[in-house]
Amino acid sequence: MSSKKEMIQKMIEMQKKFMEYEHANGVDPKDYFKPESGHELDGYREEYMKLAMTVVDMAHKEVGSEPA
Repeated sequence: MSSKKEMIQKMIEMQKKFMEYEHANGVDPKDYFKPESGHELDGYREEYMKLAMTVVDMAHKEVGSEPA
């Protein structure tokens, strides 16, 4: 899997694309939480959450702590 730094960079890129989309189109909660297949936000939340949780787990492992 990618390094923590690469994952964080991907998350930042995803955030930038999301903000560009939001500024251009606005975001209907339905499109964010339950987008239709093929929608620009389809899979965004799930992919971002997976990356974020992996980064958190890696950070805990680095410092020897356990997630709450």
